Parts: sequence; structure tokens; C-alpha cells
Amino acid sequence: METIILLLPSMLDGLKTTLTLSVITLAVSLPLSVIVALLKMSRAKTLKYITSAYIYVMRGTPLLLQLMFVFFGLPYMNIVLQRETAAGLAFILNYTAYFAEIVRGGLQGIDKGQYEAAKILGMSKKNTFFKIVLPQVIKAILPAMGNETITLIKDTSLVYILGLGDLLRAGKIAANTFSSMIPFMMVGLIYLTVIAVLSRAFDLMEKHFGYYE
Repeated sequence: METIILLLPSMLDGLKTTLTLSVITLAVSLPLSVIVALLKMSRAKTLKYITSAYIYVMRGTPLLLQLMFVFFGLPYMNIVLQRETAAGLAFILNYTAYFAEIVRGGLQGIDKGQYEAAKILGMSKKNTFFKIVLPQVIKAILPAMGNETITLIKDTSLVYILGLGDLLRAGKIAANTFSSMIPFMMVGLIYLTVIAVLSRAFDLMEKHFGYYE
């Protein structure tokens, strides 16, 4: 018990880094993913090719490699970023691509007849998208978004490559210091707790948007 109390401050400090990076990534990548999805569905071939190439690169290369490129590679082009900024940028670029494909799938699942009906009723394209289409898309993509968000929480452990003190790194340091498995057990318990809260939150959101069924 004394060991757990002693380790708790460093674990909570590592959790702060994990959650901060996750929240920033979600806050920026979610709205960006809608834009990227719409651009990929655009009739403008140039925009479609650019967004398709971006998504292909982000999904086709490991996130760890992207982190290394942003932090260690960009300085060769005279672009030097702080560790936190580099981590945030890499995660945002990566998850925007994944979320964009999920959003695109949701948009393509909407019956085109709904667009035509809204046009007949005199609704603008903006109102049609935000009041009719987007709520249905959110309902359809919530399970996939929930899975990606859980993956995001776990992926934050990759920032160790940049020397950032996330939750898992705090556990590794503590385990080496005390020569004990207790820190790793604490890390696992904290991850499970965070993911349980997230899963519950997404379950509630699915129920909230259930009126579209």
C-alpha cells in the first residue's frame, strides 16, 4: 500500500500528459476530419487526389514513424518543434486521416433522397447538412469513433520516443526504480479505468442519438 501511495503522484502526472494529448488530438482532428472527408468526396479532382494521398500516407505508415519524422526529420528542413508540439501535430495528422474515412463512410450512407427532400422543402445546403445529415452521420459512426478514441488513448504511449513523460513511461521508470511489477499493474488499472469511462460515455451518446433509428 505504501508503494502505491508513493507511486501515485508520478502516475497521475503521466496520466495528465496522456489525457492532455488525447483531448487536444480529438478537439482538433474531429472537425478537421469532416473537412477532409468532404474534400475527398469533392468533384474537384485535384482536391480529391490531394486528400486521398494524405489519407493514404497517414494510414499506410506507422504512427511511431510519423512521430519520429515530425520531431527528428523536420529540423533538417529548418522546422524545429517542441516535443509537446511535435507529438500533438503527429497525432492530429494521423487521427484526422482515420476519422475522415469514418466520417466519409457515414456521409455516403445517407440516402440521397433526404437531400432532395430538404431541397424541396426550401432548406439551404448548410441547414440540410447540420440539421438533417450530420446528426444521422454521428449516430452511424459513433461505434467506430469510440474504438478509434480508445486506440488513441493507448497510442499516446508512443510519445516515449520523444522523451515525454506519459503514463506508461512513468510506469516503466517506477518499475525499474523499485524493481517491482506493481507500477505496471497500476498503469494497467488506470488505462482500464479511463477506457471504461470512455466506453460508458460513448454508450450514452449512442442512446442520445437513438431517436434517429
